[in-house]
Amino acid sequence: MSKNYAAVSRSIVDAVGGASNVAAVTHCMTRLRFVLNDDTLVDAVRLKAIGGVLGVVRSENQCQVIIGNTVSQAYAEVLKLLPEGAVAQQPAPQKNKITLKRIGAGILDALIGTMSPLIPAIIGGSMVKLLAMILDMTGVFGKGSSTLIILNVIGDGAFFFLPVMVAASAAVKFKTNMSLAIAIAGVLVHPAFIDLMAKAAQGQQVEFMGIPVTAVKYTYTVIPALFMTWLLSYIERWVDRITPAVTKNFLKPMLIVLISAPIAILLIGPLGIWIGSGISALVYTIHSYLGWLSVAIMGGLWPLLVMTGMHRVFTPTIIQTIAETGKEGMVMPSEIGANLSLGGSSLAVAWRTKNPELRQTALAAAASAIVAGISEPALYGVAIRLKRPLIAALISGFVCGGVAGIAGLASHSMASPGLFTSVQFFDPANPMTIVWVFGVMILAVVLSFILTLLLGFEDIPVTEDAESEKAKSAPALSV
Repeated sequence: MSKNYAAVSRSIVDAVGGASNVAAVTHCMTRLRFVLNDDTLVDAVRLKAIGGVLGVVRSENQCQVIIGNTVSQAYAEVLKLLPEGAVAQQPAPQKNKITLKRIGAGILDALIGTMSPLIPAIIGGSMVKLLAMILDMTGVFGKGSSTLIILNVIGDGAFFFLPVMVAASAAVKFKTNMSLAIAIAGVLVHPAFIDLMAKAAQGQQVEFMGIPVTAVKYTYTVIPALFMTWLLSYIERWVDRITPAVTKNFLKPMLIVLISAPIAILLIGPLGIWIGSGISALVYTIHSYLGWLSVAIMGGLWPLLVMTGMHRVFTPTIIQTIAETGKEGMVMPSEIGANLSLGGSSLAVAWRTKNPELRQTALAAAASAIVAGISEPALYGVAIRLKRPLIAALISGFVCGGVAGIAGLASHSMASPGLFTSVQFFDPANPMTIVWVFGVMILAVVLSFILTLLLGFEDIPVTEDAESEKAKSAPALSV
């Protein structure tokens, strides 16, 4: 992306309908995610033509602008263009007819919108836990060392208190009070409540106001806190209507907590756990029947899932599976081949293209995918743009996913697979996993590289590219 983040970000905001059309904005690892008041105001052609924009994904009233690894700088500039209070001045969005498709899209949007801001903390915690595991394996610190214990606690913080993080993020998504959402989620991970649930799991009867409480462990979970915060957004509005103005400062928050927390404990929490467990069971039942083939299919489909944003749907399942079993052996292994295949295809494009600008883009995208496991620059900046490299990456991802499945590779954390994060697949009980991981990575890069050269691609002429870059820079210069 251009170093002039202020100008480019202003162009992006203008293209999505202006600051007045932005109801909310956040970002994940590579995307700016705009929630818009009126989706029809988006100028998609102008948006895609802005220099530094790798792609655009639209769904309902959300517009996702793919930036790449520099998305945080663009996000900071976008925030400066959205003055506080601007959202409150906007008219309420038009209500649409409720359909099964709209309900499904809403659930998907809520899950992705809530989880995306949490990914950096989850990845950071995962890598710290992996560091502690490596230090333990190498004997740098003795068994039971306080240093190892503290490192594990640091790495585990994002997972143990995941319901609290989910509640905070979901509060932004559902436009409800964040402090109340955090307080209610905090009940679910309170030490006294955890101890009570442990006793209930051992058969001790636990009741609240005569109603039995289901024994549930909420640490490491996503769905219960997400559902709870969604319900809180309605409870808050209802309590606000029934409480007198003179009592709102103390009566309103007290009633909200007294109503929401018991509902979360007695109903929403257990229901969320059952739904999450059901989804996880379905995914891994398919894996148990298809075995390595399921990993191969996932490896071939993964770039397409990333294109739609649906890859984030698997985040709760991966977290829950690692929490319960210590590893995940279907989705994460499939990403090894998918990510590095996009990197290999980008390297082939850089090797073959006569266009200096495309070569520079392809090399940067390849480095991002291969080294850090961040594949979206390669996906949007190269593969989709040229089409045939995407086909090569999908074929290579399928083959490499199959190899990873046959090898029985499994991840012990949830960092996007790449060279720097490959340690998450190392199994101390099976040293051969090191060989398999690097073997799959090498195969992915080499196979996708060769397939891209064999399939070929329509190169972007230098003259055409220069005109394109001139057109891309025009919106930013006109601001």
